[in-house]
Amino acid sequence: MNRKYIYPFVIIIVTIALYYADDLFEKDTNPVAKTANSTQHNSEEFGDAFLPASTTGAIVKHNFFTLSYSEANEQAEWVAYELKRSDLVKNNFERPYFIEDKKVKTKSADWRNYKNSGYDRGHLVPAGDRRMSVEAYNETFLTSNISPQDHSFNAGIWNRLEQKVRYWAKKHDGVYVVTGGVLKGNMKTIGDENVSVPDEFFKIVVDVSNGKYKAVAFLLPNIPSDKSFYEYVVSIDEIEAKTGIDFFPQLPDSIESNLEQMVNLKAWGRK
Repeated sequence: MNRKYIYPFVIIIVTIALYYADDLFEKDTNPVAKTANSTQHNSEEFGDAFLPASTTGAIVKHNFFTLSYSEANEQAEWVAYELKRSDLVKNNFERPYFIEDKKVKTKSADWRNYKNSGYDRGHLVPAGDRRMSVEAYNETFLTSNISPQDHSFNAGIWNRLEQKVRYWAKKHDGVYVVTGGVLKGNMKTIGDENVSVPDEFFKIVVDVSNGKYKAVAFLLPNIPSDKSFYEYVVSIDEIEAKTGIDFFPQLPDSIESNLEQMVNLKAWGRK
C-alpha cells in the first residue's frame, strides 16, 4: 500500500482502538457499575405499589433506589427505596467522588454546578442508609441523588430527621421512604446548568406491619432551624398539593386515601 494512504489508515485504527479502550476503562473503574450479586438489592424490592407517579416520565431504577428525574430542574423530583433493619450497618467506606448518572437519558447535572454556590450537595437517599455494601454506598453519590441544600439545614434538622428514619427502620423491621425537593415556584438556580434550589424538602415514611399501613410525612423549609422536625409534620395530601406528585397511585384506593390523610404521630411513638 502507498505510504500516502498508510499513515491516515493507521491513525484511524489507533483512534478507534483508543476510543473503545477508554470506554472499557471507564466501565471497569466506575465504582457504581461494580455490583456484587451477594449485596444487590434491586430497586424493585421497594415494590411498584409504593412508587410515586412520575410527572416527567423519566423513572430510573438503580440497584438500591428508584428515582424520577426532572431535567427542567436538574435533579430528582423524588427518590424511593426500602430501608430494612438489616441495611443498618456501620461500615466506614471511603467517600467517593460525585459522578453523573448515566442512566438518566438527558444526563444528570455535573457536580461542579454546586462548587462555590453556597449550597451543599445534599443527598436525597442518605449515604448513611446505604452502608450495607460499597456498591450501595457509592450509588448514593450519583448526581441524580443530590439537591442544593443550605448547609445548616443539611447538617442540622434534615440530618436529625434522617437519623430518626433509621431508628424507625430498626424499630419496625423496615420502612419505605420517599424524599425530594418541592420543585415549584420561583426558585433560585445555581451553576451553568441552572440547578433549581428547592425552598422546601419533603420526606415520607411508610410502615406495613401485619397487613396494617401507617405513614408519617414531613415538609421542611430549606433554611437553618433549631426546631424539632415534628413541628413540620403534614399529611401526604398536603405534599401532593405542593408538588403535583401522586405518591401511591397503585395502592388500593381505600389504603391510599387513608395513608395520604394520616397525621398520627402517636402511631410512631410520639405522644
